[in-house]
Amino acid sequence: MSKSLPYTKKDVDYDNAKFRHRSFFKVITQSLVTSNLKRDCISCSTGKFLLLLLIFGLGYVMLAHSGPVVSNNQAIVNRNSEEGSIPIEGGSKFKRFWRRPPRLPPRLPPDAKGNTNGIGRVNQDVKSIWTTRQQKVKDAFVHAWSGYKKYAMGFDELMPLSQHGVDGLGGLGATVVDALDTAMIMGLDEVVAEAGSWVEAHLSERISKKGQVNLFETTIRVLGGLLSAYHLRGGEKGMNLTQAGPEPAVYLETAKNLADRLLSAFTSSPTSIPLSDVILRDSTAHPAPDGRSSTSEVSTLQLEFNYLSSVSGDQKYGVEAMKTLDHIKTLPKVEGLVPIYISPQSGQFSGDNIRLGSRGDSYYEYLIKVWLQCGATSNGNTSYLYEMYKEAMKGVRHLLVRKSIPNGLVFVGELPYGSNGGFSPKMDHLVCFLPGTLALGATKGLTKKKAMLSNMLNFEDLENLKLAEELAKTCFEMYSVTSTGLAPEIAYFHTEEFSELGLDGGNKSSEYINDIIIKQADRHNLLRPETVESLFVLYRITEDPKYREWGWQVFEAFEKYTKVDTGGYCSLDDVTTVPPIRRDKMETFFLGETLKYLYLLFGDSSVVPLDKFVFNTEAHPIPINLKK
Repeated sequence: MSKSLPYTKKDVDYDNAKFRHRSFFKVITQSLVTSNLKRDCISCSTGKFLLLLLIFGLGYVMLAHSGPVVSNNQAIVNRNSEEGSIPIEGGSKFKRFWRRPPRLPPRLPPDAKGNTNGIGRVNQDVKSIWTTRQQKVKDAFVHAWSGYKKYAMGFDELMPLSQHGVDGLGGLGATVVDALDTAMIMGLDEVVAEAGSWVEAHLSERISKKGQVNLFETTIRVLGGLLSAYHLRGGEKGMNLTQAGPEPAVYLETAKNLADRLLSAFTSSPTSIPLSDVILRDSTAHPAPDGRSSTSEVSTLQLEFNYLSSVSGDQKYGVEAMKTLDHIKTLPKVEGLVPIYISPQSGQFSGDNIRLGSRGDSYYEYLIKVWLQCGATSNGNTSYLYEMYKEAMKGVRHLLVRKSIPNGLVFVGELPYGSNGGFSPKMDHLVCFLPGTLALGATKGLTKKKAMLSNMLNFEDLENLKLAEELAKTCFEMYSVTSTGLAPEIAYFHTEEFSELGLDGGNKSSEYINDIIIKQADRHNLLRPETVESLFVLYRITEDPKYREWGWQVFEAFEKYTKVDTGGYCSLDDVTTVPPIRRDKMETFFLGETLKYLYLLFGDSSVVPLDKFVFNTEAHPIPINLKK
């Protein structure tokens, strides 16, 4: 026959999902009522003595140990386990009082406990903080543009300290075109109207009359900027973010005019490797002075030319550009890694220098991005690009990745004399594109959570994502280790084989002050975007808020040390000293890339989503997998 329970539902207090302490009197009386000791022991004097002894013993236990406080779920388990069972005499009851109470999870803060309103307020507060910070980035863009507009409108770049413009990129108004889609994304219609009107009135004429331009720089900045503006302004299947400025067709026709002239770099070459420079006014091309092209330059044209073919209906642009990657596929490599120079005359790599910094960087970036652009899930003619990318990243991990001492920062070094030569612990700031590229290659633009739920990530993807996060930390520490909080152009890392004293970043409070070496000639900062680019991509993919916080620290340092009161922002000569010596130059990519990536980092992830767009190497968003 089942016994009654030692407590009833009257003893349950469901506030905060806990039981109340039972009173001492109730504990004793209920134990006596439900125990066989009542029948067996009370009938004799010895039994009475033992009963009194038991009462005093139980009293001592209750005073010496707090009563059992258990969770509601645990109590239900205990209750259910006892129903319908025959209790063992005495011992099980005593044991119940003796046991220690189980640990309970920590209680929620008062404003979040027991309801969702507190959580909602916290989320709203966080969103408000980042909305405010995003607005500050927009204000910085307006300040940069105002200086350019006032002192350098129509020139390639602003010299903010001397307050005039300079043409260093062929005289095509590169800052105007580079900044145009940033203004569209930020919703700055006034800037869009100013920049768009200038493009409509002047750019085609300049393209027809200007002289020498670099194929690579002109493609990524001007052609890429025009094509992105075309899409965001509402071109074919476009987003139509703004009604300001000219009609989308203006951007497309200007892009075709430019690309028709740039094509001479391909058609004039004796091989599939394009020449490095083009004379726009007569559509002729010639090689660089030493006859070689940079590997990164010849392989960082395909996103733009492919997209132009897609929207113009003329396949010649994409066909010519893709010949280069098709040819590089056939060349010998070192575990997927390639030298930084290639000859248009022979079609072969030149020299042995292997690095992911200048002249090598965006080759690896475009392998994965062109594959994504053409349809990552297809088994089409571009699948070889993904295989080349995977092999190259294995080579990076095997040959180029090392850890610094004493604190183990993961960095990517160089092989100046190839795989048979020595390793150099030198890492350009340009290499900080790699964390974002690794993360993008791992999840194909989806969040890590979605990719894992879809069972998309294999072991190699997870290894690449882990390396991406480790390298992003290193790139951020290249900023925080300096006195200004801004990174140098080049850093070296302290290893067992390499060390130089007295060349730290100046921030003595940094944990990594002894890991990072900054040589005198490498201490300048050009307002580069690579680190904030990777922070943006990693935040979108991992959803880890630390990447936003790191980005905010970088932005604050730019505001503090590079902002020019009269308009614009300037480069720095030495990031390790305060106040830093300023350099009279505002690169176009500060508006086109750095501020764009910071703005997107602090904003909603649905804006220009990574599974719908790839960003060219100048941060101009290109839509993925449009119908050819």
